[in-house]
Amino acid sequence: MRSVGTLTRADLAETINRKMGLSRAESLDMVEAILAKMCDALSDGENVKISGFGSFVLRDKKERVGRNPKTGVEVPITSRRVLTFRASQLLKDRIAQG
Repeated sequence: MRSVGTLTRADLAETINRKMGLSRAESLDMVEAILAKMCDALSDGENVKISGFGSFVLRDKKERVGRNPKTGVEVPITSRRVLTFRASQLLKDRIAQG
């Protein structure tokens, strides 16, 4: 059922199917709706916080000068928006327990 080391949309839908009793199609639709809502919020510039799990945070990085490590030539790096994930303390504690 589950790929080694990777949790997929199908895995999430299967869990909803088993625990909530929804059909497989309804479970997959629910997963897709949640992910779509998260994507829409991030596209609109909003951060996404899932209590007890973590936060997806958008950051604007300024333009800066970088260096090609192989040649040493300076290269301009344009400004950009990046997405970072910050795990909640609860998640960090669960991961540390193994």
